[in-house]
Amino acid sequence: MFEPKYNMTIEENIFIAKRNIVDYIWKSAKLEGINVTFPETKAIYEGINVGGLAVDDVVAINNLKHAWQFSFDYIKYPMDLPFICKLNQIIGANLVLRAGFIRNMPVSIAGTTWKPDMPIESIIKEEVAEIKSISNPTERAIRLMLYCMRKQIFMDGNKRTAMMAANHDLIANGQGIISIPIDKQLEFYEMLTEYYETSHIDYLMLFIYAYCIEGMDFSQQELSHKVQVMTGLNPYEEFWKQADLVGVSTKEEGFEDELER
Repeated sequence: MFEPKYNMTIEENIFIAKRNIVDYIWKSAKLEGINVTFPETKAIYEGINVGGLAVDDVVAINNLKHAWQFSFDYIKYPMDLPFICKLNQIIGANLVLRAGFIRNMPVSIAGTTWKPDMPIESIIKEEVAEIKSISNPTERAIRLMLYCMRKQIFMDGNKRTAMMAANHDLIANGQGIISIPIDKQLEFYEMLTEYYETSHIDYLMLFIYAYCIEGMDFSQQELSHKVQVMTGLNPYEEFWKQADLVGVSTKEEGFEDELER
């Protein structure tokens, strides 16, 4: 049911993630109710001062930037609870009480009266290990993300942490990047709330699989390149089209020359 939508190398998947990273950070921030625009997110990411924003919002964007870099640096590290805790520590730095530590007090969730149980470390380790035993990387990543969101392991930043953990595993297997499109976030929230309240996961998993996984088929691009070279067509025309679809800028100086080498 959850056949891989993309089959990239780790290097190809990281390339796509890095080229579109500001968009992923912006969408992740919006999902948590952080009120920033894409241009503001890009400016913060590039170290430019942005006026009119709350200090915490700027910190949150920079923390996501650092979390992504940490994931890239340790992309071959296997997903486990200590790694998830480290992601939350980075995401919640200077924002969240006891960032990186399993919460030790009750929390409530906006939009529902449902409350998550108190997290118990030994049980979380067992449940994460059970999810890790799923052989299909795409299904495993989606289940891990939704498990972490519903479990509410930390005091705050659980959705950001859950998505980062899922993407770490997905990218390590070359199967894309999970990102909730802006025009799908309301629908996602509605389905997520239902999942919180009922624990019914199937429809939400299908929704994420259908609408929220991005990537590029590099093998098809290579085949297309060979065919076009043989027929005398522009070998990169289709590449530019695919790159535009995932938000990859191909207009930087020297980019096309580098490809042709």
